[in-house]
Amino acid sequence: MEKIVNPEVHDAPACDAALVHAFGLLGKRWNGILLGTLADGAAGFAELGRAVVGISDSVLAERLVELQGAGLISRQVEPGPPVTVAYQLTPSGEALVPVLAQLGAWARANLV
Repeated sequence: MEKIVNPEVHDAPACDAALVHAFGLLGKRWNGILLGTLADGAAGFAELGRAVVGISDSVLAERLVELQGAGLISRQVEPGPPVTVAYQLTPSGEALVPVLAQLGAWARANLV
């Protein structure tokens, strides 16, 4: 018996769930930029605010909490006086540095 194929019914391609999860986090505005900034070393809140032009303090705080919750950055509190807080990449965050570098190279070569 010959199988009848309906051209209007087809299996849609599926995106890799891990890729969807990664872009859900990294595709959120400022997250990739913050990770790229921390690739140069630990930085405090005010330093990050100055380095990432256009980000508000409230959004910066929200994104740092989100990246920390995802295990990509850590928050270190140094007792004072004055008390200082520094953010740095975790090993998982550091594993993204080559990917971010490749993405930057691709953007320089392919995006106008």
